[in-house]
Amino acid sequence: MYREWIVKLTDRARFSTICLHAGQEPDPSTGAIITPIYQTSTYVQDELGKHKGFEYARTQNPTRLALERNLTAIEAGKTGFAFASGMAAIGAIATMLKSGDHVVVSDNTYGGTFRLFDKVLTRYQLSFSYVNTSDLSAVERAFTPATRMLFVETPTNPVMGITDLRAVADLAHRRDARLVVDNTFASPYNQRPIEFGADLVTHSTTKYLNGHSDSVGGIVVAVRDDDIEWLRFVQNAEGAILGPFDSWLVLRGTKTLTLRMQAHNANGLALAQFLSAHQKVEHVYYPGLPTHPHHELAKKQMRGFGGMLAFELGSLDKARTLLNSVRLHALAESLGGVETLISHPATMTHASVPADRRAALGITEGMVRISAGVEDIEDLREDLAQALDRV
Repeated sequence: MYREWIVKLTDRARFSTICLHAGQEPDPSTGAIITPIYQTSTYVQDELGKHKGFEYARTQNPTRLALERNLTAIEAGKTGFAFASGMAAIGAIATMLKSGDHVVVSDNTYGGTFRLFDKVLTRYQLSFSYVNTSDLSAVERAFTPATRMLFVETPTNPVMGITDLRAVADLAHRRDARLVVDNTFASPYNQRPIEFGADLVTHSTTKYLNGHSDSVGGIVVAVRDDDIEWLRFVQNAEGAILGPFDSWLVLRGTKTLTLRMQAHNANGLALAQFLSAHQKVEHVYYPGLPTHPHHELAKKQMRGFGGMLAFELGSLDKARTLLNSVRLHALAESLGGVETLISHPATMTHASVPADRRAALGITEGMVRISAGVEDIEDLREDLAQALDRV
């Protein structure tokens, strides 16, 4: 009974149950409830032309397959493909484009995404327009007859802008373009873009999906059969696959995704409220605050407001003082782990973005970004308070 129910899980189960069980049947040989790590490079065939569904580990691996099925169910997609990093996943999506194609991109996109698009893919006669995707009219004006893809991040990193997913999906589809959503910042607990019309959803699994800062990976979840066929081919052809141990680590992470995201959401909101009331903080970027310009939209398309926030201190010296004074907040790049991380976007995550572009986006030298972990909120508040006292 248990095995049969797990196989049919996605037909009726709710989100938390899907996270815990989808794609993961008990091991048929032992009954082990946890998916084994199939640390193998190849598979013995029964006879010439007859095998058990697995031939070579770049092409197929049972642990990776379990993760791909798990994340596909979590994002309400049709098929998923796991890659060696979030950037490898975005690179695979980019192979869907051809020379001469044009892409509209959220202007406040992740620095690594901008670097790939601007420094690498433009060498192959692809063009990119960076616009504020929170402004639907600006998105529409950016489209050209050559536009084949709209690549959106929402919330954006680090100024937390929100894009109306249903509206941009309708716009893209009217223009015969794919809508791609990088859902890393929100996590599928807070936001499921496919339900709003996205064609492809991507994540850095390094972040909330893994949740423990001990794995690097990426995922693409697709809904269209032609996209699925191409991504399957590219995953095998390019070989930037997620290894079995990292796949297992992310599977471990998704089992607690709901519990962790509830804590991240609560701590993110509490820190945003604390900082917004502090006299030394000039501005706080967090969609859960009523003062955020896209607060009402965030309430409509997000289940929670996330653990990511940024705030403005006014100068590099002030930001440096705070960053060098925190004790519990770990000064590090990345996000989405159970431990709270603090960073300086201008010199860390967005250092590859030209200074004039950073200034236009509001990424100042006085901006600090926090990925709220799951520690006791009083300890996090006290740590920020003592660091702000030194500013």
